[in-house]
Amino acid sequence: MTHYQTLGVAENASQDDIKKAYRKLAMQHHPDRNNGDDTKFKEIQIAYDAVGDEQKRQQYDKIGRAHV
Repeated sequence: MTHYQTLGVAENASQDDIKKAYRKLAMQHHPDRNNGDDTKFKEIQIAYDAVGDEQKRQQYDKIGRAHV
């Protein structure tokens, strides 16, 4: 599963769309809220760390997917 799939966005999604998706999922799965899922929350955080920043996203798009 790619980081884009984890966040539920298309690979060509804007940075704003990625941020919105991250915030929604983070609130939904946060371990301190609504009996959230810690494992899922960590997956979401890792995905956002990889594609939430424009420079890291460019690196992920070039070489990161080969390791996924």
